[in-house]
This record gives sequence, C-alpha cells and structure tokens, in this order.
Amino acid sequence: MRRSPSPGCVRSGGGVIIGVASGKGGTGKTLIATGLAATLARRNKASVLLIDCDVEEPNAHLFLRPTICWQEDVSLPIPKVREDLCTHCGRCAAVCEFRAIAVARERVFVFPQLCHGCGSCARRCPQGAIIEEPRVLGTIRAGSALGALQFADGQLQVGEALATPVIRRLKVRALREGCGADAVILDAPPGTGCPVVETLRGCDFALLVTEPTPFGLHDLELALKVAREALGMPVGVVINRDGVGDERVSEFCMQAGVPILLRLPFDRRIASAYAAGKLWVDELCEYQEPLLELYEGIAAGSRAPG
Repeated sequence: MRRSPSPGCVRSGGGVIIGVASGKGGTGKTLIATGLAATLARRNKASVLLIDCDVEEPNAHLFLRPTICWQEDVSLPIPKVREDLCTHCGRCAAVCEFRAIAVARERVFVFPQLCHGCGSCARRCPQGAIIEEPRVLGTIRAGSALGALQFADGQLQVGEALATPVIRRLKVRALREGCGADAVILDAPPGTGCPVVETLRGCDFALLVTEPTPFGLHDLELALKVAREALGMPVGVVINRDGVGDERVSEFCMQAGVPILLRLPFDRRIASAYAAGKLWVDELCEYQEPLLELYEGIAAGSRAPG
C-alpha cells in the first residue's frame, strides 16, 4: 500500500469535510467512505459524520447498520392551475425554462416530472391562478452507528428523476445536526452529473476513487474536471484494486499533478467481506493504519496557513 503526501485543503467551520467521489460506479467509493469513517470512529475515537448522498442507490447502511433516530420526507412545490381563474395568457409557460408547463388553446398542461419547483410560473401569473402543492421526492434519515459515528442517508422515490433537491436537504439537515463532528465524509453518487456537483459543493477536499483500467482512467479524467476545474477543489486519488490493470492512471495523475494518496491492492479478502455485507476494515485490520494516514494527511493540509 503506497501513499503519497496529500495537498492542503481549505478548512471549513468544524471538522474537515471530505467528498468521496468517482467518475463511474463500482470503483470502490462506498468501500473507501465506510472504511475511512469506521476507522476514524474506532481508532481515533473521533466524532465522525458519514452522509451517504447516493440517494438513488444508498448502501452504506448495509455495512454500518445504524440505529435510525429520525426520518423526514423531502418535497418539491409543484404548480396546480385553477382553471376558473386562468385566462390562458401563456406567461407561465414562457417563463418556465424546463418546459414543465404548457398552454394549448384553452388548456394548461403541467408535467410534474419536469418541474424543478422554482415557483416562477406562480409569481408570473397575473391572475393568481397558479397555486403550489408539495410532491414528495424522497426521504432522508439519520442515526448513529459504531458508537461515535453519526450517520445520514436519503432515498429517492422510485420513478423520480430529481435527486439534487433530496441531496441538498440531506446535507443541510445532517450537517446542522452533526455540526460538532471532528470529521465529515460524504459518499457521492457515481458519475459527474448534477447530484455529484451538489454533493461536492461546500466540501473541503475531493477524494476521487478509481481503478487502474481504461474505463477507470476515462472516468477519473471527467471527475477531475468537475472537482478541480469546475468547483476549484483540492483533490487526491485513491487507486482501488491496484495491480489488476496498467500504469496509465498513475501516469495521468503524475502529468496532471494529482497526488495518489492511497493504493489499495487487489485483495480477494476485501471483496469477500464486502460481498458479505461486513465492514471490511474490521475483518482486515491491517488496512486501518493506511486509512488513518490518508485522513491525517488531508486534515493536516486543511490546517496549513493560507
């Protein structure tokens, strides 16, 4: 397990906030997030908050088995047209950039799945014919696990497409509840779309998990553009299943000036523990120290002047 020094990151109020992301699914993002959180909570005796922001397919709870303390719905205000007041002027449709409302002759059509809940249509209506009704997008919940570990996750309802409002509400509520945590770890959704951007927004550091394969390299390049170029975040890389592919990921990181903070070797024991729903760092204690060093390097950089 080879490690490199980590770069600094801008420290936010409270503990350092690390977003664990990847350009594609299946690279080991949740493996690293849960392993790091559990190791910090048990070895450092630190107060740790883990937020599973992959609301379309959350699975961190399978390994941490938290005791849930609270749960709430996340809703979005959707327009409803009062036909008795509507003059079909079309101003509501003109202002909607998502085409979630349309006026055809003497009928107004609302498409809830396209609506982003901005409220522009209701504000623009001169007759006050548009009211807003909540539509539940998903749920968020929080609890505790492993003693010092605070946990939160969300679940998007089946058939809903807008994950970002659920992630935003999850972060706000969980960070407020866990504002005194020594470390905050956010497990991002896979990919590089809006849900990933919303997860990484406000983080102090982006930890990008990849694998030494052509697909891993391609998606790492995309994730790096989002984290470093679009969001201006300091980044570091974890190479999971090191040894199964080639050195092109390492060469790319060197050329791009991105530090490789940890190389996790291809170890069948890790896969076996993960497949069985076990916390892999408990089954394989030799991996705890490298994870601690990984975190301490990031945290030390976050405390650096400037």
